[in-house]
Amino acid sequence: MKLLIVIPALNEEQSIESIILRTEQAKKHICDNCKIDAVHMVVVSDGSSDNTVSITKRHSDKTNLIIFEKNRGYGAAIKEGWKSMEDADLFAFIDADGTCDPLFFSELCNMIIEQGADIALGSRLNKNSEMPFVRRIGNTLFSLMLSFVANKRIKDTASGMRVIRKTAINKIMPLPDGLHFTPAMSARAILCEDIIILEKEMKYLEREGASKLNVWKDGIRFLLVILENIFLYFPNKIFNVFACFCLSISIVIIYSPFIFYLNNHFLEDWMLYRFLVTALFSLISIILFSISHITFNVVSFTLRPNSKQKKSILYYIFEHPCSIIIAIFCFSIGSLLIFNSFWDRITTGLTNEHWSRYITMIVLYLSGTILILSFFTNKILKLVKYRLTYLKSIN
Repeated sequence: MKLLIVIPALNEEQSIESIILRTEQAKKHICDNCKIDAVHMVVVSDGSSDNTVSITKRHSDKTNLIIFEKNRGYGAAIKEGWKSMEDADLFAFIDADGTCDPLFFSELCNMIIEQGADIALGSRLNKNSEMPFVRRIGNTLFSLMLSFVANKRIKDTASGMRVIRKTAINKIMPLPDGLHFTPAMSARAILCEDIIILEKEMKYLEREGASKLNVWKDGIRFLLVILENIFLYFPNKIFNVFACFCLSISIVIIYSPFIFYLNNHFLEDWMLYRFLVTALFSLISIILFSISHITFNVVSFTLRPNSKQKKSILYYIFEHPCSIIIAIFCFSIGSLLIFNSFWDRITTGLTNEHWSRYITMIVLYLSGTILILSFFTNKILKLVKYRLTYLKSIN
């Protein structure tokens, strides 16, 4: 079994020689402590303008060197390094800043070989870590976000020391070229049901030289790439959060008029505004719940075709024939609310019906319409799924 270690480097003249020598010394340790027959090393200079390239060339007997004339990004360097030796069984990378110990690759390789992981990474979030406090907070927040939508969790979403099984590469691609390469990989692995990702605490030292990471700029980039992957695999959970938020607002706003009506059996005109805002947020909530279920089906049919999905309450509201019954009920109640007004308008040309009935009728009619449209949209998606499954089976 062959292991390829890629070292992406951008102006790391202070630490590149040390990491090359330490990785070279770690090769025997890795082979002796896990079922690895050969370890190869590749340094990728990502547009370095200092002495990184010249220092690396001194060790041409220990490592191959790939040079980017212009900076293409941390992720691009790692991917290019992997391409240089596609017959490797395990692909790895380690930061060139001297913060991680190459000897730890033996632990990560064993997690792949013996525990069946697809991706193994070293976690920097432990008592022996010298990671700056601000970055600890960011990693923790990103980890909690992913844990909210997935059944798996890792503490360190941006670890710069990992080993990946060759068969898992295509499952996590495409990945970005920049520093957000690692959180994107973590998000993809955590959210994808076909990938097993494990982590183990490792010692993490303070880096040599200036950091390339901008806490705010790259932190926002990390956040966006994690959200992007959440929307890719579990968009329904994001939509559900906003739908519940809007529904909560509508309940809070209408609570006072509702209690007033129960006690006095009439509504005052100033409550019109509350009714209108409640109607708005209620309809937004229903639309978001509908989109949630539709996107859930789209992702299930395409990215998770073999997974068994439990039928949620949204299934019975927007996809099951019950949705038609609920829609008919909404239309019926809405019609009954304004029937007398409608009849008076026809027979006498006048109506004195209270505005609250018309607002409620509008909400019920629009809700019923959304239910029917969602029902048929989901039916169309199911027909497309069956058709695609058939076409796949005959090809």
